[in-house]
Amino acid sequence: MERIGIIDLGSNSARLVIVEMLGDGHFMVIDQLKESVRLGKDMERDGFLKPARVAETIKTLKMFRKLCDAYNIERIIAVATAAVRRAKNQRSFLDEIAATCGIKLRVLSAEEEATYVYKGVINTMDIPKGIVLEIGGGSTKIVYYNRRNLLAYETLPFGSVTLSELFGGDGTTPEEAAERTEEFFTEQLKQIEWLGTIDPETQLIGVGGSFRTVAKISKMIRKCPLGIIHNYVVPYEEYDEIYEKIRGMGLDGKKRIRGVASSRADILPAAMSIISAFMKYMNFTKFTVSACGLREGIMFNYAMPVTIEKPISDVLGYSLNTLIRYYKCNLKHVEHTVGLSVQLFKQLRVLHKFPRQYLKILKVAATLHDAGETVKYYDYHKHSAYIILNAHLYGITHREIVLAALVCVAHKSDDFNMSDWVKYKDYITEDDVEAIKKLGVMLRIAESLDRSMSSCVTGLNCDVLGDSVIMKTEVDGDASLEIKDALNCSSDFKRIFRKNLEIL
Repeated sequence: MERIGIIDLGSNSARLVIVEMLGDGHFMVIDQLKESVRLGKDMERDGFLKPARVAETIKTLKMFRKLCDAYNIERIIAVATAAVRRAKNQRSFLDEIAATCGIKLRVLSAEEEATYVYKGVINTMDIPKGIVLEIGGGSTKIVYYNRRNLLAYETLPFGSVTLSELFGGDGTTPEEAAERTEEFFTEQLKQIEWLGTIDPETQLIGVGGSFRTVAKISKMIRKCPLGIIHNYVVPYEEYDEIYEKIRGMGLDGKKRIRGVASSRADILPAAMSIISAFMKYMNFTKFTVSACGLREGIMFNYAMPVTIEKPISDVLGYSLNTLIRYYKCNLKHVEHTVGLSVQLFKQLRVLHKFPRQYLKILKVAATLHDAGETVKYYDYHKHSAYIILNAHLYGITHREIVLAALVCVAHKSDDFNMSDWVKYKDYITEDDVEAIKKLGVMLRIAESLDRSMSSCVTGLNCDVLGDSVIMKTEVDGDASLEIKDALNCSSDFKRIFRKNLEIL
């Protein structure tokens, strides 16, 4: 199975990700290394990469090379961004990296960098109209798309490192530095004419380490039980409270904040000033964090070349298929269980009256219902729920992830106790508890109707007659095992739907 290494050398940090190709355009990150190299530090004075920063970068890239060799990786895709792009000694730097590390760096143009960031976002988020703000150490990217088509972009030649150097120091207080940074950035925004033409329904998407850091702080404040950053939403009021506290702190105080890496503490206020200025200027009331950006854009283009021209149309479906491959699920059984679950949802709508969004939740639970068997068969539904809560699921909200995980647990209802999941109370309502139980029973019946994994139950027709549901099966071959197993759900079905269940 092919594995590749992707190196992203930025102005602030260098990162290596090891990616395993799963086939048919799917991939999974299996390892990574990150180091703060500050390659762009002090470049503003004369435009040259400094010897100490170059030495630190070479040391880091040698470590990256060693890890790639440990994985027997033959193909390394290594890119450099703003600092190297602007460096006057770019050629000598690239030659030295090639000679000492055996790594050939490709310097991305501003357009290439913005496009990769866009590809990383659009193929992992189900947001049809978005403006992406990506804050790097030496540049800031603004990318606008509508109906999943890239319409405009702008790369500003400064980021969290350069603005920290420009407005910090020389006796300047943290508050003064933040104010000057906001004023400066706002003036730059006024020069971008197309910002005044964006659709009012456009959502702000934040990319980069600073956005991820803010999300971590927000999650700790909320005591959020999910470890997922991707698709995390931060309202402006909450962001502003965090910003007000951080921008007046000294360096030691920022380093003590949980969730703030010591290597980012000194440049975080400048990045947060950029975010604040942008949200005020554009009147955004919230932003959604994307954990995917440039590196993921490179991954998609390599694994699935069709994304070079056109983004993935079904983000969630693609994501689920990746996990099916990674956890080695029985694809035929998964597809059949999902199909039967959908039929049950539609034919029992007169009883449950759920809106369409719950069908999406049922599909996720049905797709990954037995993924936990890779951990252990016993209690596999609990392991499957853990996978749903912690895997890379794209194109789905955090609330939908929690609901899908709970449905996965509930489909073995004899072991389902909502009190065990009270920590997720901020994601679900009392009405959701009843919905979880009903969707869980539907999934359990669907799974039972493919008990032999032979797809012998080809269809269902449900009639609701008085106090009973008559479920007529369409079969191809002997389905006695499937029907018998499904009938074991009848007592739970009656308790939850208040109807007797007959299966013919």
